[in-house]
Amino acid sequence: MRLCIVTHKIKKGDGQGRVNYEVVQEAIHRGHHLTLLASEIAPEIEQNSQVNWTKISVNRYPSEFIRNFIFAHKSSVWLQKNCAQIDLLKINGAITKGTADVNAVHFVHSSWLRSPVHISRIRSDAYGLYQWLYTALNARWEKQAFQRAKVVVAVSEKVAKELVNIGVPRDRIRVIVNGVDLQEFTPGVASRQKLGLPENVYLGLFAGDIRTPRKNLDSILHALVQVPDLHLAVVGSTDGSPFPQLAANLGVSGRVHFVGYRRDVAEIMRAVDLFVFPSRYEACTLVLLEALASGLPVITATATGGAELVTPECGIVLPDSDDVDALATALSSLVSDRALMQQMGQAARAVAEQYSWSKMAQTYMDLFEELQKNEEHSSHPDLSPSSGSISLPFGTASTN
Repeated sequence: MRLCIVTHKIKKGDGQGRVNYEVVQEAIHRGHHLTLLASEIAPEIEQNSQVNWTKISVNRYPSEFIRNFIFAHKSSVWLQKNCAQIDLLKINGAITKGTADVNAVHFVHSSWLRSPVHISRIRSDAYGLYQWLYTALNARWEKQAFQRAKVVVAVSEKVAKELVNIGVPRDRIRVIVNGVDLQEFTPGVASRQKLGLPENVYLGLFAGDIRTPRKNLDSILHALVQVPDLHLAVVGSTDGSPFPQLAANLGVSGRVHFVGYRRDVAEIMRAVDLFVFPSRYEACTLVLLEALASGLPVITATATGGAELVTPECGIVLPDSDDVDALATALSSLVSDRALMQQMGQAARAVAEQYSWSKMAQTYMDLFEELQKNEEHSSHPDLSPSSGSISLPFGTASTN
C-alpha cells in the first residue's frame, strides 16, 4: 500500500504527533510505502528507506493562524499534483483540502467554541477575539473535511458524540482510543525527596495547563479545603497562572506543591497516591491513560474525553466538573481507605494494558488495509479543487 499521512508533526513528545509516529512505525513494520507531508518528523523515520518525506516548512511565519494556512495550501498543492501516487490518504481534521480516506479527529472545534471555558469567554481582549476567530473558522472547515472523509476516526466516545452532533453519520465513525507507553508509565515506587515532594502524607497529582480555568484546578483547590489530610502536587507552568494565589487565598498553599513544567511525569506518578483531573473540556487526554498505566486511582469528570475508560473499579467519574462538594467527597473516600486505593490502582493498570501504543497503531493499520481492499477507496478524484469550494481550510484537529 502507498499510504500518505498529512500532519504537522510525526514524533514522540507531541500528542497527535505521537499517534502518527506509532502508525508510521506499524506501517513500516507491515512493509507499506509511506509519503509523509509534515513540518517535522522523527530522525529514525526520516532515515527509513520506506519513507518519503515532503517537508512543509512554516516556521518562519509569525502566527499559528498563518502557519496553518500556509501548511494547508502547500499540502493541498502537492496532493493535487501527486494523487496518482497515493492508495490511501490519512489526515487530521481540516489540515488540508481534498477527500481523505481516513480523517482522525483529536478535537472538535465546534464543541470547543460552545464551551463555557472557551478563551473568548474568559478574555474580551484582542487575544480572545483571535481565539474565537481561529476556533470558528476551524469549526467551519473541519466540518466540511469530516463530511468528505470516507471514514472518520474519533479518539474517544466523547469525540464520536460531538461528531454526530455536527452531522457526521455514526456508521462512518470508528473510535480508536489513543495509546499509552506501558513501559514508561508503570506502577512502582519513586523517591518523593528526590522529586521535591512531601513525604509521609497522602499525595494527589494534577497535571496540565494551569494558565486558564479549562483544566479545572480551581475546583480541586476548593475541594482540598474539605480534605485536610490530602496534599496535592501540581505539574504545569506557573507563568501567568492565577492558581498559586488562589491556593494562598484558600489557606491550602502549605498542602499544594507547584512543581512547574516537568519532563519526569512518569516518575512523579510513581510517587503519588492518586490522580485527579476533572477537566471542564477535553477531547481525549493522554495524561488520563498515563495515570491509569501508572496504577493510580483516577478521579475525573464526564466532560473529560477518555473518562469512559475509567470504570468504578479503578476510579470515580463525576457528572459535574464544577461540583466541589462531590469532588471533595470523592477525594475523601479514597484518602480514608488505602486498601481501596490499592485495589483501584491494580484495576487501573489492567484497564491501561488494553490501550498500548502498538495496539492502537495495529487498529489503525487494520482499518487502512480493510479500506484498501475496497476498490472505491483506491483513488482520490476529489483531491482537485472543486469549483464550489468557498475557501481553503487551514486548521488542525488540536486546539490552539
